[in-house]
Amino acid sequence: MKHFLYFSFFFFLAVDAAGQVDTLFTRKRITFPEYLEAVGKGNLNYAVQKFNVDIAYAGIEIAKIFPNPEIYYGYINMGQGRMKAGYGYSVNANTTLELGGKRKARIDLANNGTELAKAQLEDFFRNLRADATLAFLNALSQRNSLRVMINSYESINKLAVSDSIRFKLGSIMEIDAKQSRLEARYLLNSVIQTQSNWKVSLNNLNLLVGKQNMDTLLYPTGRFDQFERDFVYKDLVTTALNNRADLLAALKNKNVAQSALRLAKANRMIDLGIVIGSNNTSVVTNFVEPTPSLTAVYGGVTIPLKFSNNYKGDLRAAEYNIAQAELQYRQVELQVETDVAQAYSQYMAGRKQVQQFQSGLLSEAKRVLEGKVYAYQRGKTSLLEVLNSQRTYNIIQMDYFTTLYNYASALVQLERAAGIWDINF
Repeated sequence: MKHFLYFSFFFFLAVDAAGQVDTLFTRKRITFPEYLEAVGKGNLNYAVQKFNVDIAYAGIEIAKIFPNPEIYYGYINMGQGRMKAGYGYSVNANTTLELGGKRKARIDLANNGTELAKAQLEDFFRNLRADATLAFLNALSQRNSLRVMINSYESINKLAVSDSIRFKLGSIMEIDAKQSRLEARYLLNSVIQTQSNWKVSLNNLNLLVGKQNMDTLLYPTGRFDQFERDFVYKDLVTTALNNRADLLAALKNKNVAQSALRLAKANRMIDLGIVIGSNNTSVVTNFVEPTPSLTAVYGGVTIPLKFSNNYKGDLRAAEYNIAQAELQYRQVELQVETDVAQAYSQYMAGRKQVQQFQSGLLSEAKRVLEGKVYAYQRGKTSLLEVLNSQRTYNIIQMDYFTTLYNYASALVQLERAAGIWDINF
């Protein structure tokens, strides 16, 4: 880390002195476990998805509701004030008695909907965790790219300063001094662009943890040397079919569709209307037709005539939903196997590529560059050969760091595909 801080300090001085870009921003160091925890707690999209589970639980409470009873009160005045003909009132209560297991079917559908929402939330976090890890790795990779460009710029800039002195002493031609100075200025532009890419990757980390203050950027720490795993392909496929949250969600979706069909069938059953009431009339005291007071109690049942059952669109729609959910499940199952196969292939290829670089390719390119610089400073080779060696070394380094990132990313994608997680670095 001290080595990196040295180069960062040099970079800030060099670029600021040239007046090219403002590199002053506050950085907060964060490890990968701390970052992943912050994503789980602060990611706004994840917080939004959590409400789907709460809403689904509220739906269970709604499904438990019984039909509301109704109370009726009526009053009639038959001319009591003028004709003494009396008055009366009526009171009754009525409710609906659901038949066919409608309430149970509603609750069952709501429960399965809640299980589906929970599985979808789990799948959302599976992808969020993987995407956040890739963003963290990308920030580390961009930092490594910045190191390469800073080192390259520093090396060529020193060479340009040395060539300027050698030109004044008459050791080299002016065109060589200009060429090295031009190369240094060109590399400085590359440094500025790489630094910008690095800062963009840090901004993305803030976005994933739900941090709104962009004046302070998260500064990830970690290395690319903890991504070696040994996997058995068939075991990965089995694990994925057992653990993948999206496959579980597809299964829960089948349950939801079947519950919806049961509810559709239950809704076709008749509901009985039950009413109980009382009619009351007062004493009629006029001399024409005197009548004593009267109280009548009554009760009854209403039976709807469900002519709407002649149309079976609701049943057909529910049956189509079941067939659709079954196909969706099979598609997700196929996708799971495909994801594992592709991710496994990428991971194994990444391992071989990393091994190629670790077999001495980097160190050999560095020795060639050092040899060319040494020979150039003693007039035994041309500047063009030095610059070509520097570019070759830069390309190899950049390819190496890209390969490390791709290898680590391949592990993330493989564990995402298999529904497992043990990444920590």
